[in-house]
Amino acid sequence: MKLTALQLLLWHSALWMVQEATPLGPPSSLPQSFLLKCLEQVRKVQADGAALQERLCAAHKLCHPEELLLLGHALGIPQAPLSSCSSQALQLTGCLRQLHSGLFLYQGLLQALAGISPELAPTLDMLQLDITDFAINIWQQMEDVGMAPAVPPTQGTMPTFTSAFQRRAGGTLVASNLQSFLEVAYRALRHFTKP
Repeated sequence: MKLTALQLLLWHSALWMVQEATPLGPPSSLPQSFLLKCLEQVRKVQADGAALQERLCAAHKLCHPEELLLLGHALGIPQAPLSSCSSQALQLTGCLRQLHSGLFLYQGLLQALAGISPELAPTLDMLQLDITDFAINIWQQMEDVGMAPAVPPTQGTMPTFTSAFQRRAGGTLVASNLQSFLEVAYRALRHFTKP
């Protein structure tokens, strides 16, 4: 039964990744300086996330997030959607809003991981700061072009980790989900830089 559930989750994850890789629509008219800064921020957050994953793997042998998928569902670790950034109907406003909302979600998830371990605290802190800077940059651009929603997003319910293992496993899953989110974000932002 557990093997069937794991196979179903892996199949669902693979299907989600294929769905996220669909071709993009026409480019945008966002300022190149903003887009280049965003691409730089994506690379920085990706590096921070990879550092967190590497440290979790080295210190706690949590190297394969796919092995933790069932636990992730049980813990209620959400994934940020980016459907407006990766579909045939790429939509600038929707994509920027989903990018901002997703970054906001990851800020909350990383806050929920506070206390993961003293040796990981500096890496986690750097990741949080870089995500916050990226989210602020996107929000400011949305305000500048009149795309910001009237009400900023609010933080939903975050998972509660009741043990050190759950916190570390959650860290592995959050870092892995963040990397997938950033891959789609990078692709969309890179598309927006095209004339």
